Amino acid sequence: MAKLGEIVQKVRSKNAGPFWLTIDIFCGDVEAFEQTRNGLSTDRVSAVFATDINHIKRFEIPSLNVIKFSFPRPEIQGSIHDRDIHGASWAALLSDVQLN
Repeated sequence: MAKLGEIVQKVRSKNAGPFWLTIDIFCGDVEAFEQTRNGLSTDRVSAVFATDINHIKRFEIPSLNVIKFSFPRPEIQGSIHDRDIHGASWAALLSDVQLN
């Protein structure tokens, strides 16, 4: 088994407005896309980010070899409890996930 970050070109996270985060997985080629598609379940993403699976949106874009996940931020962007105002550090958590 390999970590997601070892298989794909880039994992990027960012704000999708003040209430949502988006994780972009740039696979680079069809093989990495299929391996990620089959090895990274939405359940697994839900567990990594401690987010209700019913709140996670999954987007697969085969023509670009990209998989995206969007989910509500645990804290509103810029609030006193927000520790990542740009949403950039979330990608590291997913990069370390072992694919099935």
